[in-house]
Amino acid sequence: MSIHPTAQISDSVTLADNVTIGPFCVLDGNIIIGADTTLRASVHIWGKVTIGEGNTIHSHAVIGDYPQDTSYTPEIQSEVIIGDHNNIRESVTIHRGAAEGGTTRIGDHCMLMAVSHVGHDSCIGDHTIIANNCMLGGHVSVGSRVFLGGGAGLHQFVKVGDYAMCQGNSSISQDLPPYCMSYGINSLLGLNTVGLKRAGFTLEERKEIKSLFALLYQSGHNLTEAIALAEKTDWSKTAIPLLEAVRNPSRKRVMTR
Repeated sequence: MSIHPTAQISDSVTLADNVTIGPFCVLDGNIIIGADTTLRASVHIWGKVTIGEGNTIHSHAVIGDYPQDTSYTPEIQSEVIIGDHNNIRESVTIHRGAAEGGTTRIGDHCMLMAVSHVGHDSCIGDHTIIANNCMLGGHVSVGSRVFLGGGAGLHQFVKVGDYAMCQGNSSISQDLPPYCMSYGINSLLGLNTVGLKRAGFTLEERKEIKSLFALLYQSGHNLTEAIALAEKTDWSKTAIPLLEAVRNPSRKRVMTR
């Protein structure tokens, strides 16, 4: 374990083996940090925060601070949970949950690039990349193996499905279904076919996803009609997440091209 003498660490902090704490870090709260995690200079962690193993958190990141929710009061007990092997870059902010018992959660093997923001009660899956200056509002759900382009803004409560991709500087206030790409303001571009191929989806799996997408979005039917038609087919477990996303959207509804 290596702790720089300028770091300020409260007695309630638990550090595992081989944790490195850089200069001018401040750790204040019920904080648990797993083995082989490194905090660079001037990282601030507040409140109830659990961080797993093998993470690197770069300078000036702030984790666990109060949510930007006007209803929040400091008496509310909420937390941040971060998994293993994440790369959290400079000046990233990850806020704690806004309600009693609320949790903001980051999975494993994610990269959050510089100055990105994860709002209260949001949830990010595994192997997801959030590029510079992305803004995630409260209660946003982002799946696994997603790529959010730099400067993208996601409105509160929206869902982004697994293997989805959004263009930089885009604005998302409706759900982006799994396997899909978006651009501009809530505009669905098509399927993330290159991403699916790189992720190891077989040709047959990609063909089925393409067929379901075509039925939902390119058949000339409105989405309600297309869903009804899609439900008459016995889709595989690979395609089902796309159907489920459009059948059971968040309160923000789903993109419709």
